[in-house]
Amino acid sequence: MNVANRKCIRGLSMKSMKAAKARNLIAIAAIALTAVLFTSLFTVALSINYSVQQANFRQVGGWSHGTFKYMTQGQFDEIKTDPLIKEYGLRRFVGMPEGTPFLKSHVEVGYSDANQAYWMYCDPVEGKLPAEGTNEAATDTRVLGLLGVEPVLGNEFTMTFDVDGTEVTETFILSGWWDYDEAIVANHVLIPHSRAQAIYDQVGIGSGIGRDEMTGSWNMDVLLGSSLHIEQDLSKILAGHGYQTESRSEGANYIATGVNWGYSGSQLADNMDPATAVAIVGLLLTIIFTGYLIIYNVFQISVSNDIRFYGLLKTIGTTGRQLRRIIRQQALLLSLVGIPLGLLIGYGVGVRLTPVILFRLNGVVQDAVSASPLIFVGSALFAWVTVLISCRRPGKAAAKVSPVEAVRYTEGASGRKATRRSQSGASLSKMAWANLGRSRGKTAITIASLSLAALLLNMTVTFTNGFDMDKYLSNVVSDFIVADAGYFQVGALWNAGRALPEAVISGLEAQPGVEAGGRIYGETSPVEEFVTEDYYRAMYSAWNDQETLDYMVAAADKNDTGLLADRAQLYGMEGYALDKLTVLEGDLSKLHEPGGRYVAAVYSDDDYGNPRMNSHWARLGDTVTLRYVEEYEYYDPDTGKILDPGRIPDDQPFQSRAKAYRDMEYEVAALATVPHSLSYRYYGADEFIMNDQTFIQDSGTNDVMYYACDVDEESTAGMEAFLSDLTNKQMPQLNYESKATYAAEFDSFRNMFLMLGGVLSFIIGLVGVLNFLNAILTGILTRRRELAMLQSIGMTGGQLKTMLIWEGLYYALGAVAVSLTLSFAAGPLLSKVFESTFWFFTYRFTALPILSLAPIFGVLGIVAPLLVYRAVAKHSVVERLRETE
Repeated sequence: MNVANRKCIRGLSMKSMKAAKARNLIAIAAIALTAVLFTSLFTVALSINYSVQQANFRQVGGWSHGTFKYMTQGQFDEIKTDPLIKEYGLRRFVGMPEGTPFLKSHVEVGYSDANQAYWMYCDPVEGKLPAEGTNEAATDTRVLGLLGVEPVLGNEFTMTFDVDGTEVTETFILSGWWDYDEAIVANHVLIPHSRAQAIYDQVGIGSGIGRDEMTGSWNMDVLLGSSLHIEQDLSKILAGHGYQTESRSEGANYIATGVNWGYSGSQLADNMDPATAVAIVGLLLTIIFTGYLIIYNVFQISVSNDIRFYGLLKTIGTTGRQLRRIIRQQALLLSLVGIPLGLLIGYGVGVRLTPVILFRLNGVVQDAVSASPLIFVGSALFAWVTVLISCRRPGKAAAKVSPVEAVRYTEGASGRKATRRSQSGASLSKMAWANLGRSRGKTAITIASLSLAALLLNMTVTFTNGFDMDKYLSNVVSDFIVADAGYFQVGALWNAGRALPEAVISGLEAQPGVEAGGRIYGETSPVEEFVTEDYYRAMYSAWNDQETLDYMVAAADKNDTGLLADRAQLYGMEGYALDKLTVLEGDLSKLHEPGGRYVAAVYSDDDYGNPRMNSHWARLGDTVTLRYVEEYEYYDPDTGKILDPGRIPDDQPFQSRAKAYRDMEYEVAALATVPHSLSYRYYGADEFIMNDQTFIQDSGTNDVMYYACDVDEESTAGMEAFLSDLTNKQMPQLNYESKATYAAEFDSFRNMFLMLGGVLSFIIGLVGVLNFLNAILTGILTRRRELAMLQSIGMTGGQLKTMLIWEGLYYALGAVAVSLTLSFAAGPLLSKVFESTFWFFTYRFTALPILSLAPIFGVLGIVAPLLVYRAVAKHSVVERLRETE
């Protein structure tokens, strides 16, 4: 008959648990270890994510979700009320100081409301934000230090800064200050809105927007309901008000937006592709499988040991479903103890481990340990699901066994075994092999747990070894680059005032160890090229609507063949720099001819070094006409009247065209790309390269943009020290860049992944070792009577130990073979994912980590069986035979 009493089943479950206290402790430990695994991994992962996000926010300049840029006041007032916007902050840019002492600092003067200041890390630690109707200002200690002003409230400081092309000098009273954070790119001087408007009025902007389309505009940062799908939410907000952010050319309803790329969740959601989804699912399944390996073995052993008990229950009418419920209830009750214990221990491990990992990472917040509820909820959920999955198969095994089979049960026994005769006789190694085959599931689980750790470690090393420093440094082609500090400033345009003095170059060339070097001249006088209307429209359509494009084409100066004049950007390079270029077509030999009329057309490329062949119009062998403009004239586009450039009214529309100029023709000898470190570092126009002598002769200028050089390895440290002293003490208006700095960043980045992978491999390896010990322990304990019988018919203790050692070695060899096979199979597949994610990755297969682990596995395979057998052998053969009768 069937027992349908749930209360009775619960009673049987509880009494069975009370009778197996040792088993309960082992199971609780296994469940706790699983929870420790999940919690420590989640703590470290979320803490690193939090730390990286905080570092990203500082680089971005704030932690708002997104920005609506360069709006009018009417657009701002309309959009700020949208229900999808939870909070908003207003920022209006006024200007930037460019001269001493701000040559190496990016400082912005502007208005920000309280929300905006808070999001930009501009909260005064002393004082307050400036009050309206005053000449107060708040800034950080870096700006005050550069101005030589003590951070004391009420102190006055004076700044000169550029406002839409007009130089303005203002004096402010310090109302508040905050500590300088070197991770934040821009420094801010916050002034009242009333003061900002007064400056706009002073320079003629009024309530409009400046010629740079930034000064005077209304910029709104927003917080949304979630950091997921920020870009889609911003577009949805604009669409709800009749605006769009796709293209200026689609109409006057264009509003630019910006997404805070610091939010990793948003980046993941926006860039999710099948490969990324598979990788994430694979990682989660690996974590669950690791926990499964721990718990499954414990419950499988428990069922094997209690199989006679379950058989007896079946004889009195207990159904298979009720037996499964007994095992499941025991698992869940044990989880109530094991999971909370594991959560506490795991979080403690994560808290201790996180600072160690963060210490190895450059540019992240070091004291960021996450206490997110997701750590505990996620870990508990993962552990609970893993427990349910892990006890499922043992429950089925208990439910399927018949009462008669249960009484006769021995591990691996089967009622349908074929008898196989051996011609070569029995051997200890063959007996050990046969023993593993008796419980293939347990053997597979044990080998899988060991091989998983080896595989993960091997893939981690393969991954980090694939970080190709040559690729990473491919755009850093010189050991040292020295230039005016403004050259290295983001968004700063180079001009003649930032030319590198010849005396500095002479000093550099005199330093010991300089192997090669060269000057790169920059264009400081206006130069024009001539392009087709189609190319002109294609280049400017991304920033202008159709009506504006039509106006620009009509107003553009044209040559005799109808080609449109457009600005060009030139390099004059000495031979050292020419040899650093990447040639796409043609060759640069003609550019080495002094005074030769040859140029190389500069094409852009992506992060992977792939050239964008539509980024320039010039092709190999083309004749390029460059116009060196010596004087412009200004005229009214409606009447054609020539205007006096010094007396043009603010409301007078005007255009300019070349009046005095020289046209020079050049042959395109090569198509090339310029490494980023040797470029202007901003895109201004189509670029051409000529040799230094031709550049000086034709342009009439000789302004050096930067000097680049290579030094021998022994002299690198000396040059680093010389340049540090030169740019920090002797000539602070200069700055430099070294390849060693980029190499250190690369090593830090690689070490981060190596440490993370190593930690994960260690945890999973610990699981593998525990499962291996479990397999050896239970394999011997459940066969105590069988092993005693072998000894009773003549097998010596030495032979028995040898057989058990062979079993351990088979586990070890199996784990090595499986991990090697999987590495061979998975390596090429994962390499494609890595290469598409990291542009500097180059796949290099290695099996060294697995081969290094092989001796360790071998030692475990020998030592573990001997230790377990030693404990079993304390009892005599007769005692062991009687024990299981």
